[in-house]
Amino acid sequence: MNDTTPPLHPMEREQLRGESTLVVTVKSSSEFHDDVTDGIETLERGDAVDSTPMLSFTSYDDLMETLTPRVLNLIEAIRREEPSSINEAARVVDRDVKNVHEELSRLAQLGIIFFEEDGQSKRPVVWFDELVITLPFDPAAGGTATAAP
Repeated sequence: MNDTTPPLHPMEREQLRGESTLVVTVKSSSEFHDDVTDGIETLERGDAVDSTPMLSFTSYDDLMETLTPRVLNLIEAIRREEPSSINEAARVVDRDVKNVHEELSRLAQLGIIFFEEDGQSKRPVVWFDELVITLPFDPAAGGTATAAP
């Protein structure tokens, strides 16, 4: 994985710092599209919309492959220890720097973390205090989880 994700604008970073919760869910592409469209229509009417930051995966498999216990441990360690660099983050979780760098790059692409650059160092920042995972189930399928294609 490479670092092709553009850095967040300083205003975006500050806006995220004001949030305390990231909601993670599973939605099909069409459900996500419908939610965005509804939000735009609500804004156009001048009404307020829920601004809670949300990350949607299109399948349970994608969510589980991304937010593994190992990754959640890394996120928690960064939030708790506030390491000053990727190398220090790797030391905190006692893992290989290359693997931690790859995971952090993926998390940055998803908006779960961001990096603050300080010279040659990139400090990973977890901007939320709480990660809430919601797993909707399809009642028409008898309570089984629906995974988007």
